[in-house]
Amino acid sequence: MKAISVTDDKKLALIDTPTPTLNEGEVLVRVHAAGVNRADILQAAGHYPPPEGESEIIGLECAGIIEDPGTTNRSKGEPVACLLAGGGYAEYVAVPEGQLMPIPQGYSFAEAAAVVEVATTVWSNIGMLTGLSKEHTILIHGGAGGIGTFAIQMAKHIGATVAVTAGSVEKLQTCAQLGADILINYREQDFAEIMKNKCDRILDIMGAKYLDGNLTALAMDGHMVIIGLQGGVKGELNIGKLLSKRGTISATALRARDRADKARIVADTVANIWNLLEEGVIRHHIHATLPLEEAQKAHDMLKSGEVTGKLVLTVS
Repeated sequence: MKAISVTDDKKLALIDTPTPTLNEGEVLVRVHAAGVNRADILQAAGHYPPPEGESEIIGLECAGIIEDPGTTNRSKGEPVACLLAGGGYAEYVAVPEGQLMPIPQGYSFAEAAAVVEVATTVWSNIGMLTGLSKEHTILIHGGAGGIGTFAIQMAKHIGATVAVTAGSVEKLQTCAQLGADILINYREQDFAEIMKNKCDRILDIMGAKYLDGNLTALAMDGHMVIIGLQGGVKGELNIGKLLSKRGTISATALRARDRADKARIVADTVANIWNLLEEGVIRHHIHATLPLEEAQKAHDMLKSGEVTGKLVLTVS
């Protein structure tokens, strides 16, 4: 099969490689589209290797058709969306049955591939973990990104007040169109002062750089979830400030979870989110689609900071 490989100089190239063989409980999916994520950029740079035993090929989500159902009760030709630990940037990928999802009604393969990772990430964190409710105010960092655009819509559906940070007027306009109530340009404004003691929930992609500011913004009994480290991995935690607010900090990642845990999250996400996608309550937000062989261009676009929503690679 054709797949994307990382060259010695950390570039992406299309190569020929063996088609995956199936283990017990896996299906072989013919990939039609694969989502692009910041984690993919980290892996390409050598900073985010896949869990032991998983595919070395980049790609955490895809959509396509089951080519071989293996030992499962699935059917050949069944359209599916897939949460992956790796392998999406390829013509075929082996997927554990518990990480398969139906294609939302009315969605194309590209549209389905654009929502798998964001839907499972957002729902598992601000739905399943923090229990966001309509009484809450949530601060979403990186509001115009793939996670952010989805999280805004989900939080507004729940009825929460939504504050976002983004780095340009255009990106903040995108956030406003999706329903964000409080718009903060992090290049010109201090989110910590604007949101001081107001945030019941915080969804953070920055890590160390925003740690103290997030504590300032956190409300009494607030809950901050760190899901990204774009602002560094080491920061100083003022435990006194956290204690004074009876605050909670969680740090989560999907990729390293075991397959049973992923299957639990996938099932809960489909049960709670898929109808919202099908009814248009939450919409996919695709910035652009590119062919698989242009994976390097997609990564360069994402690194530029000019992308809103998701990039998707299509496989001919």
